[in-house]
Amino acid sequence: MSAAVAGRRAGGDGLTRAFWRCRGLRWGGAGPALLWERGRERRERELRWGFELGFRALGIRGCGGARGNVCPLGAAIGGRSTGGLCPECARLDRAHSVAADTVADDPRTYRVYLAWFGPGLVKVGITAEERGPARLLEQGAVVFGWLGRGPLMAARRTEELLRTALGVPDRIPYAEKRAVRSALPPRAERAAEIEEVHARAVALEGWPHSLERVGFTAVDHTEVFGLDGLAPATGVVSELVDGGRVAGRLVAAAGPDLHLATGDGGLVVLDTRLMTGWELAGDGVGRGAAGAGGAITVPVRALSGGDVQDGLF
Repeated sequence: MSAAVAGRRAGGDGLTRAFWRCRGLRWGGAGPALLWERGRERRERELRWGFELGFRALGIRGCGGARGNVCPLGAAIGGRSTGGLCPECARLDRAHSVAADTVADDPRTYRVYLAWFGPGLVKVGITAEERGPARLLEQGAVVFGWLGRGPLMAARRTEELLRTALGVPDRIPYAEKRAVRSALPPRAERAAEIEEVHARAVALEGWPHSLERVGFTAVDHTEVFGLDGLAPATGVVSELVDGGRVAGRLVAAAGPDLHLATGDGGLVVLDTRLMTGWELAGDGVGRGAAGAGGAITVPVRALSGGDVQDGLF
């Protein structure tokens, strides 16, 4: 497969073709990969810097369904939703979410981490130990370090301790992460900032006895994400629309974001969470994908989060 995207429209030969739907971006040992489905068929396409992406969105965006299930309502969702779920499926998904504190009896070992996204942007979080650094890659953490390991509820209490005692948040908006990716300080400065927070955290009183402290080691994802020498983005795709086109050459990726060099010399960020639920047709992903240097014809907003520009361009 050319990772492309075929679709469910009648062609000139009268045959109905099934388009591929994107299921989002996955981070693995080999780097980022786009996940695709067509009916029961599932495929994955690894991404590399220099690959060209080109596709058009078709029809109406549908709910992706909760936890691997088809949406029972067949609901349509808005183009700007990064969750990709209708309210009913979102409730079902949250009902089984560790992140939402709805699962308290998970027997797995969890790790508490500190993640750094840019100067002054440090957050605390937890992830199942068996997942390794996948959660940090999914969030676009430029640098991270483990803080502790133990049972789920002990990890949760430690996370809350850092929020209340040190004012370390558990969430940082993607707009803030994107704004600083092209102006990161040197590697040593990145590690030093998160190490200072780590030292203050392990010195706190009130740690749960069942949570083991972990010594500081900085893991830097700058190379993995392709951020060295990254130019400032000129805009961010705010939504896909029926018939709207996205095209560009991949120069970096962090979390769910793809940084695409466009045919007009700009650099646009595409949040791949906006792709889920659409039927996508076009040239797919690959070196020399036909037409990938063309114009982007979906709404794009300023990187600072300003209003969507008038019309499509």
